[in-house]
Amino acid sequence: MNDKHAKIVLTGAAGLVGQNLIVELKAQGYTRLVAIDKHGHNLQILKSLHPDVEAIHADLAEPGDLPKWEPALREARCLVQLHAQITGKHTELFTRNNLDATRIVLDACKRNQVPYLVHISSSVVNSVANDDYTNTKKSQEALVVESGLRHCVLRPTLMFGWFDPKHLGWLSRFMARTPVFPIPGDGKFMRQPLYERDFCRCIVKCIEREPDGEVYDIVGDTRIDYVDIIKTIKRAKGLRTWIVHIPIGFFAFLLRTYSLFSHKPPFTADQLKALSAGDDFKGVDTRAVFGVSQHSFEDAVRESYCDPTYSHIVLKR
Repeated sequence: MNDKHAKIVLTGAAGLVGQNLIVELKAQGYTRLVAIDKHGHNLQILKSLHPDVEAIHADLAEPGDLPKWEPALREARCLVQLHAQITGKHTELFTRNNLDATRIVLDACKRNQVPYLVHISSSVVNSVANDDYTNTKKSQEALVVESGLRHCVLRPTLMFGWFDPKHLGWLSRFMARTPVFPIPGDGKFMRQPLYERDFCRCIVKCIEREPDGEVYDIVGDTRIDYVDIIKTIKRAKGLRTWIVHIPIGFFAFLLRTYSLFSHKPPFTADQLKALSAGDDFKGVDTRAVFGVSQHSFEDAVRESYCDPTYSHIVLKR
């Protein structure tokens, strides 16, 4: 697709990927964007930043909301499927938002003859982890592949960047507020974090080229231990926080205790298991496949958490 004025619809558009993708699409000259999301607060942030983007407040898993957003698919050239339940304490949330919502969206795409779909999956489908997020993301991807729609699938690793309410963004803000920062065990859990802006440029290439049936594992170029991620954030922000190592079992206990008092815990015991699972993901060469050269991790961290443009804007979980 080479028409910068063609309609592009994004589901889950007010989340981390969607907010960054809209910034990138507009920077590349795309003018007709439709953002659909059920999170009113985050959608309001999107509307305030991009009053030219059509924003629709709707719950994709709620059949009664279908009339609110299905008309937006008419004449759409591409749909970017971003909606996902990433954290939560109950299986039903993952089933509802990763599977039920996806079935409804795919059926609506067929009815409206949307010619192309970019589906954002996750590297967890290749993971050894066994949790609600991993299992429903595997099933969600299968729904897309079996839908009969022309599509491609992108599987990113752990992402970070502007607007991030969870993961590295939450850790960055927590570190700035506390004199002591706990690290589980020795912290030597290898991660391959992916900078959001690099990932969004890969998505734009898929929108433009429309690869049919391709599945791309998108992995951060930098292989770095969790403890060194924390040290890099500390250095980039000029913090004096004291980093303390505590036993993994006690760390997991603290997470479980915190989850009793928090409706939406930013980091769960399941995520701690995934952190220490030992995954080593293999991904495509983003420069060779998409023409996207990834930022160094340190430069990406500095831009994410120190750049004045968007680094001060944080979404709600």
